[in-house]
Amino acid sequence: MAIGWGVVGAGGIADRRMIPEGIVPSPLCRLAMVMDAVPERAEAVGRKYGVPHTTSLEELLANPQVQAVYIATPVSAHREQAIASARAGKHVLVEKPLALTLQEGREILAGCQEAGVKCASGYMMRYHGAHQKAKQLIETGALGKVTFARAQLTCWYPPIPGAWRQSWALGGGGALMDLGTHCLELLEWLVGPVEALACLYGTLAMDYEVDDTATVLLRFRGGAQGVVDVSFCVPDQSSLNVLEVRGTRGALYARHTLGQEPGRELVAYIPGEVGGYDAAQAREGREVGQAVPFERINMYRAEAEAFVRAIEEGGEPEVSGEVGLRALELTLRAYEAARAGRFLGV
Repeated sequence: MAIGWGVVGAGGIADRRMIPEGIVPSPLCRLAMVMDAVPERAEAVGRKYGVPHTTSLEELLANPQVQAVYIATPVSAHREQAIASARAGKHVLVEKPLALTLQEGREILAGCQEAGVKCASGYMMRYHGAHQKAKQLIETGALGKVTFARAQLTCWYPPIPGAWRQSWALGGGGALMDLGTHCLELLEWLVGPVEALACLYGTLAMDYEVDDTATVLLRFRGGAQGVVDVSFCVPDQSSLNVLEVRGTRGALYARHTLGQEPGRELVAYIPGEVGGYDAAQAREGREVGQAVPFERINMYRAEAEAFVRAIEEGGEPEVSGEVGLRALELTLRAYEAARAGRFLGV
């Protein structure tokens, strides 16, 4: 039987991706109700999908057709809405970042545990087919010992009146909090735990209070190094959104896989036998890059269905609330390292 979903925060990513791509097409899911604080938006989205709408969280949580709640509101609202949902007996999928602070994040997890409901985090990029394939190649040793990883995610995000991602109080930060948290979570999943980091962030081009650019330097527990670089001030047509993982036997490069789309490219440069030192560094005509096929997976549907399976089978969600808390810890620690001007342990 399909799980009934209530959506809290019906605009933005919910209406653009999660509802039409994640919930509606899946036989495991059923959209039961939508809620938004803006009456016109709630009505428009409800009408669009043919479901009841409301501006009241309490009304949505009282709906017996709602078994799971997807929260896609400003970060400042996550704690209150997630805990209320849990207390109403609803399983909770919270968009990233999980909360404004680690304490708020811990309270969300504790509230779900006390209520006996599942809690998941909205890091859908784990489900991208190219990232799944990269994970497989890394784990099977195809790259040898991993020594470096990079995730670069940029876009054009000019000042917009009322945009909560451009407010410290509502969003908790800018490019690092919104984009960087995806990259930090993904690299730690691919390479292993981060043990120390340093960071630079600033507002270089945009006229708003939060950071529009950030660069994070990482040291992983296994010794590998890494970089996360994110920005709100690169034209979309110029953003390659590159994922790069290098090791002693080869390297992987993915382009345009960081983001909301399921496709683009993954290329492996794995020469096989690694010879001796070539002082001439001759590379022309010797490239061994090969496109790596991967399944085009709709990340939002995969995310919703993975959560439903955890609900029905009783296991921990693959991208759990704990995953979200860890990603939040890394992100907030990066801000702290930048302010301290030094490496900090994680």
